[in-house]
Amino acid sequence: MASTVELASSFIEGAPPGELADVIADVKTLTSDGEDIIPSLAPAFERYNEKQLTTVKLPGASQEVIVSEFNKLEDNRYFDVESQTSFEVDHVTQEASGAQSYVLESQNADLIKSLLKSLAAHASEHYPSCSYGVYPIEDDSAVAIVLVANRYSPNNFWNGRFRAVYQAPVSSSTTVTGKIQVDVHYYEDGNVALNTNKPISLSIPSISAESIISRIAAAERDYQEDLNRAFVQMSEGAFKGLRRQLPITRQKVEWEKVGGYRLGQDIAGGKGR
Repeated sequence: MASTVELASSFIEGAPPGELADVIADVKTLTSDGEDIIPSLAPAFERYNEKQLTTVKLPGASQEVIVSEFNKLEDNRYFDVESQTSFEVDHVTQEASGAQSYVLESQNADLIKSLLKSLAAHASEHYPSCSYGVYPIEDDSAVAIVLVANRYSPNNFWNGRFRAVYQAPVSSSTTVTGKIQVDVHYYEDGNVALNTNKPISLSIPSISAESIISRIAAAERDYQEDLNRAFVQMSEGAFKGLRRQLPITRQKVEWEKVGGYRLGQDIAGGKGR
């Protein structure tokens, strides 16, 4: 049987976008340990933030930077290439502190900076608000290109997140692989979630920032169009079958007053014999 910590960790790692604080509050309420269980969940918080590409604001700045496995240092510290900063992260509160100057040491530093410039242009053109990063990986033989866009609207009972991670070798191969993920949670008078992902494999004509980002932009556009078509099909098909059809009056039935309806007359539009 799973332990309390294992169950609570699964809740943490399954938290919808923008709702980690709510899940933490629920975990405290549902477990007998209450607040005392939080330190035991540290690995789950770290996995969640890195997997979800959590963004944090650098101290004293409005800029949001990414927390991921690709820019991880030691002692809960991470780095951002564009701002040349390293920072510590509190994985529970999702807050950054202890900012320090950071100089990227990579033989591919010029390519990384070029990718960041092209990625910034792509992000500003296609996403209202997003964070992005490019990091050396695999002993500096490849780069990770990461983009995350969050949209939170808790007052309207929905939150969403777009994530894209690509890996590009910098030597002989001209294939970029990766994955695009979209998570949306709608919870007004219910609980509906969209969790979808698409593996990506792109042939690149040359290892240059312009060619890599242009192919990535095309792949993301194609995926957006695929999602739009899927939503239309669901709206016209499966969702229609789930919705209760309105009566001829086009008004919702007030079910708490159903006993007072003259069903054959009132719901049929008031036409009696």
